[in-house]
Amino acid sequence: MKYIFLIAAFNALFFAVLILQKKKALHDKILIYWLIYLGLYTGIYALFSNKLFTDFYLLSASFISLLLLHGPFLFLYISALIDQKFRFNRKKLVHFIPFILFNLYIVIASFLPEISERIRLAHVEREHGAPLLFNLFLILIVLSGPFYFILSIRLFKKLDINIFNNFSSYENVNLDWLRKLVYTFGAVWTVLMFFATVHHVFGLFSWVFCTHGLTLSLSVFIILIGYFGLKQKEIFIQYPDSSIEYVTEPKPKYSGVVMKETDAKKYVSKIRSFMSNEKPYLDANLSLPGLAEKLNIPSHHLSRVINEQFNVNFFDFVNQYRVDEVKSRMDNPEFENLTILGIAFDCGFNTKSAFNRVFKKLTGFTPSEYKKQL
Repeated sequence: MKYIFLIAAFNALFFAVLILQKKKALHDKILIYWLIYLGLYTGIYALFSNKLFTDFYLLSASFISLLLLHGPFLFLYISALIDQKFRFNRKKLVHFIPFILFNLYIVIASFLPEISERIRLAHVEREHGAPLLFNLFLILIVLSGPFYFILSIRLFKKLDINIFNNFSSYENVNLDWLRKLVYTFGAVWTVLMFFATVHHVFGLFSWVFCTHGLTLSLSVFIILIGYFGLKQKEIFIQYPDSSIEYVTEPKPKYSGVVMKETDAKKYVSKIRSFMSNEKPYLDANLSLPGLAEKLNIPSHHLSRVINEQFNVNFFDFVNQYRVDEVKSRMDNPEFENLTILGIAFDCGFNTKSAFNRVFKKLTGFTPSEYKKQL
């Protein structure tokens, strides 16, 4: 088991070095620090866990406090990916306060023998149990995992809204790999923390089982987050023109601002004409800022017109044109030599699953069922 942890530690530092070589966005920088932290944690555990928890009680408590950093790193990493305006500032430091306070408590306890002698992670039968404040910090560690996983799930829901308002394709921007990793690791973390709590209170299970299990799951997490994080590109890129940007605010800029009916009709006419004549939807990577730039319309105005005048989000707006284009080509002899999927790819869809899903949603039929009706 020791060598597995050392391999995981090496992988974490190796992936951190690889990410250093690429052009780094903010989420890459956060991932680098996250991987360094994970690498040091698993490496120290691999080399010193046999003595750390039995001979150095205060130091082992400080080592366990490092688990309070995992949730904040996860939250900040996802936030940097899904929020175009995300910046690391002093307010973000609040996520690290529990870790700082825990270690401050340990430092103070080291000068007070009546407290430090009662600080134990493993279950020990004693006349006086562990200090109340120490137990409260351990409860914080147990709860930090589920707390930050719930926050991450909320961020994913925000991402889904932003995707449908800004992108015409769901693939490559939905962070599906990270969702699965968060859900899986969240379940494993919760179970192992439950076992650790039961051991600390009642003496059931083995302390080694709890710590080995948690570090082993972190080792798997390191490999996956490092591999996929290395390939992850920036989702909401910056545009030089401030009027051309993604619409990601909970309350858009146009909220409460009246748009004249004549202006709305002018925008609608311009959009319909451009979509019919230029067919920008054939580009699988078409985004709201990209279309806004082509139309020379500010992103927020374009988003407002699509939402209020066409009564759909950007994703459905573009894909309705793609589906209509597919339907027209299915009934056109010029495209008889192409398969349905070949037509779909030419019309702006980039995967078979996305095409089937969108086509069924907008028509009520699968592509093959629709073609049989022609």
